Amino acid sequence: MFDLIAGREKHLPSHAGFPIFLSTSAQVVVVGSILIIPMLFVAERLPEIPTMMAFVAAPPEPPPPPPPPAPVKAKQAQPKPEAVASRNQFIAPLEEPARISELPDDEELGPGIPGGVEGGIAGGVVGGVVGGLPEAPPPPPPPPPAPTAPVRIGGQIKQPELLRRVEPEYPALAVKAHIQGIVILEATVGEDGAVREVKLLRSANPLIDREAELALRQWRYSPLVLNGIRVPFILTVTLSFSLQVGK
Repeated sequence: MFDLIAGREKHLPSHAGFPIFLSTSAQVVVVGSILIIPMLFVAERLPEIPTMMAFVAAPPEPPPPPPPPAPVKAKQAQPKPEAVASRNQFIAPLEEPARISELPDDEELGPGIPGGVEGGIAGGVVGGVVGGLPEAPPPPPPPPPAPTAPVRIGGQIKQPELLRRVEPEYPALAVKAHIQGIVILEATVGEDGAVREVKLLRSANPLIDREAELALRQWRYSPLVLNGIRVPFILTVTLSFSLQVGK
């Protein structure tokens, strides 16, 4: 103790260096084993990388060759004029025949056909008529046109001309009673232009209504023609009854 305080040097024995070397070596071995052994286990657990194999596909087969073009048909030889002429039996001969053969007798033709007539031609139509068929009868006349309903005057249908007009009489009783007004009537005119029916649409007074209807029934119109046909028509007539001042 006193030596340490006084600072006196103390020399270690020379044989102490070998144990230090052994200790250091052992520590290095231990530390190395601690680091290397885990790495070995990790290396054993690593998956093996499979060897890459390359597959080369076979090249595709070449497309089949296009079909050969269809053979061109040879133009058919036109028949000779002689062949065509031989098929047609109704061509007039070019040369005059030496003689004309006579018709065979009835005995050579054989029995007749049932239903034939005397003097008929062989090969004719069964049930034929001597002298041909009669002429067809003429067609029947067309039916008369159906009666047409009366058409109303107006629009494109103009009123026919009034040929005869009869003025209504003013009743004396209506004049004394100072009855006046406008009467509206509807007239149905036939195909001949005569008034057939009268219908009262607006009344002023029974006294003058009756006189207006009697006068209208005597009127006469020219016929109304549509598409060449006379048709009845309907029109409206207005008659006014008024008293003059001073009467």
